[in-house]
Amino acid sequence: MVKIEPFEVEQWMDKYEVTPGVLNIAETCAASISIDDIIALCEDPNVPHPINTSTKLTYGAIRGSQALRERLASLYSARVSSPLSPENILITPGAIAANFLLLYTLIGPGDHVICVHPTYQQLYSVPASLGAEVSLWKLRKERNYIPDIEDLRPLIKENTKMIIINNPNNPTGSTIPKSVLQSLIDVARAQNIIILSDEVYRPLFHGISPIDPDFPPSLISMGYENTLITGSMSKAYSLAGIRLGWIASRSPSLIEEIASARDYTTISVSQLDDAVASYALSPSVLHSLLARNIQLAKTNISLLSTFISSHPQACSWVKPTGGTTALVQFKKKGEVVDDVAFCKDLIAKTKVMFVPASKCFGEEFRGYVRMGFVCDTAVLRGGLERLGTYVEEELA
Repeated sequence: MVKIEPFEVEQWMDKYEVTPGVLNIAETCAASISIDDIIALCEDPNVPHPINTSTKLTYGAIRGSQALRERLASLYSARVSSPLSPENILITPGAIAANFLLLYTLIGPGDHVICVHPTYQQLYSVPASLGAEVSLWKLRKERNYIPDIEDLRPLIKENTKMIIINNPNNPTGSTIPKSVLQSLIDVARAQNIIILSDEVYRPLFHGISPIDPDFPPSLISMGYENTLITGSMSKAYSLAGIRLGWIASRSPSLIEEIASARDYTTISVSQLDDAVASYALSPSVLHSLLARNIQLAKTNISLLSTFISSHPQACSWVKPTGGTTALVQFKKKGEVVDDVAFCKDLIAKTKVMFVPASKCFGEEFRGYVRMGFVCDTAVLRGGLERLGTYVEEELA
């Protein structure tokens, strides 16, 4: 394995999120909930408690419980002619493990990988560490950070094995429309290229309606077998603490290849985590949980939008349409700030925490910060009040 690059965003989070009194507007999960909270969201009082305390704590189902995989399969089978089999889903300890496992299994020296950028660093640094050549498919502000298929075509090579997307996108909050996803499939199918779609923020859409003809379906629902998707309970479902994610594909051969490699990294996920996830995805809980988080996202993005509109000389953005993150540029007297110094000074003086984009996503994002705005509304409101004072005192 080639030496892997430091995981900048995770190291920044690790260092600063423990700051005493921090107002964390860098966190990318929808505001976390407890087991008591998900029980309160349950619409059927006859549903048993998510944890059966009499269950023996063996390894449990190796690939994930049947109940959990059936519930996930049902989510990916909505409005499609061919339902997804539960056997085409592998449960993992979070989406970060899902992504690493499938990249470790499928990518190696001599392969070429194309990855959207900016995105979560794991998606391009891990392939590079495995010896693959990596090309970045750049998202541009003038296109609202929606990938351009014409930018993709010249990146493709004879040895291109995988194209990686993240939808909705971290850090921009952009969503890839259905028409662009279809064009991507057409390009990949012509050379039998695998597409990995990291859908960890799905289905948290707050700026595009499901009735919009370009509303993005999961890529696994679009008829291309050579597709892998990853997901998690952490972001859209507010349950990062149970460490549960998954890999799904229409290709039994891809799933079996990954499952074989999985034996070296994961015997099974915790039965307790599996049980809580199964409960949260049950019909009695799922809809109220997602309604809670989508409404939280809509409420909070309205607050953030008002703040940015109120400080046009200091900050600007492309308003997100999905997920929990936003990429915001800050300026002082017309010049972009040093975002690393800005974030350090801000947390020191106000306890408000952001992620500096140049450090965590690339130098071309100097002056930008990533915000995670689907925290508790009181946290966002308090953070924006302090940020407003800082902007008036330090950036005017």
